[in-house]
Amino acid sequence: MTLPDEDLWVFGYGSLMWRPGFAHTERHLAHLHGYHRSLCIFSHVHRGTPEMPGLVLGLDRGGRCRGVAFRVPHEASAETITYLRAREQATSVYLERRVTVRLATGASVRAVTYVADRAHAQYAGRLPTEDLLRLVNQGVGISGANPDYVRATHQHLIEIGVSDPILAAIASRLAHAAGDTRSANTA
Repeated sequence: MTLPDEDLWVFGYGSLMWRPGFAHTERHLAHLHGYHRSLCIFSHVHRGTPEMPGLVLGLDRGGRCRGVAFRVPHEASAETITYLRAREQATSVYLERRVTVRLATGASVRAVTYVADRAHAQYAGRLPTEDLLRLVNQGVGISGANPDYVRATHQHLIEIGVSDPILAAIASRLAHAAGDTRSANTA
């Protein structure tokens, strides 16, 4: 991807929202039409292994996704893209795309984001809740335990006013299994 001589926008819908890992000058709530947030990626690196995969979020076709857009100064664009590719493309399960997102301010910007590659072997598609819970519970990878990822993402969505019923149900079940009724009540 060749970067024009302008600032870079990055759209985050999962852990990028609460742990971007790159310098940015602005952060806005934003939404993207044509994709939805889904626990549809078998994680073999960050939140699982090939032998014991976890599940992470991907942008899958259809619907609308509310997330966060970050503005990166042009001078840091190439470095940020390099960082994002190393983080998001560990197993090439995502397709890097430039998409139009609408900021909460009403402005539209072109942003880099990573969408699920439905042809990749790690694409899980839509799974029943029991399978989601089993995979999340078993997953541990280089970025930590899969349940922590789901809980942190769910908590961040609550903080920015986004309702995600599937993540809420999984977070609630994880909290109940751990005996944490305080966390379960926020789901």
